[in-house]
Amino acid sequence: MINKLLLTALLLSSVNVFAQNFTLQSDSMTMKVNEQNTIYVKAVFNKIDTLTLNFDTGTTELVLTNDLMKSRLKTLVKLYNTPYELKLGNSVYKTKVYDAELTGHGTDGRFGWDLFKGKTVELNYDRELLVIHSNLPDYIKADKGFSKSDLKFYQDLLLISGEIRQGETINRDLFLFDTGYQRTVMLDQDLLASGGFPSEKMEVIKKVIMKGAQGNEIPVITSTLQELTIGGFQLKNIPVQRTTANKPLRDKNIHILGNEVLKRFNIFLDLQENQVYLKPNRHYKDHYIDKKK
Repeated sequence: MINKLLLTALLLSSVNVFAQNFTLQSDSMTMKVNEQNTIYVKAVFNKIDTLTLNFDTGTTELVLTNDLMKSRLKTLVKLYNTPYELKLGNSVYKTKVYDAELTGHGTDGRFGWDLFKGKTVELNYDRELLVIHSNLPDYIKADKGFSKSDLKFYQDLLLISGEIRQGETINRDLFLFDTGYQRTVMLDQDLLASGGFPSEKMEVIKKVIMKGAQGNEIPVITSTLQELTIGGFQLKNIPVQRTTANKPLRDKNIHILGNEVLKRFNIFLDLQENQVYLKPNRHYKDHYIDKKK
């Protein structure tokens, strides 16, 4: 378990599409994004508890808040080693449970990408759908509007390559693909320094203290990044965060790509071939929360 920072489909619960001698099975559920950029869906835990959960690709298994387990959960949970049923859409998954002080705004906890190993996860922000496919739909490969990038792995984390630019300096690095991080990008200060990135030339917007999942304090500087490129798509003048201490991954310097950027794309995570497909959606030009007006 990891401690970390705190589609196009038919509106049917399950559909079958026949193509090229195999059956594509899909399970759809309503997915919402709140004002803080938290993705959430409804789920049923252990057959008796209806929960609002954040889909967090930066974590694994199931995390529930201590407040929920102390005061509102009907199930008496045995942490860390006992598998429980979690119903998402029409499908039931088995997962162990971990605890945390905090999770995405307005949610009872979060579940990770590993529940869907060997499948394809569709995040359709246009239609507000989370869809789990048995295979990558053929129409995605044929749609020239989608870009394809490799998914890399570090331990149980999903990573994607990206570029940042400030002036004439361009750094290409791996980013944690993290729908659970509510802002745009968290840039690792040590990684910036090792790449000679001129972070001192980025306009400072504000300095704040953020809270991690266990309630730990994380000093963060928000600055304007001139350009971010993900999957061949360029986003300009983005407010990004820079860590100065208490980094989310203690044993690795890594940038984090959050949901305020990811929600601007309809996404297919192919967890069979380890590819990610991105296509700009209606949120592509939405205002950034921390951007100066």
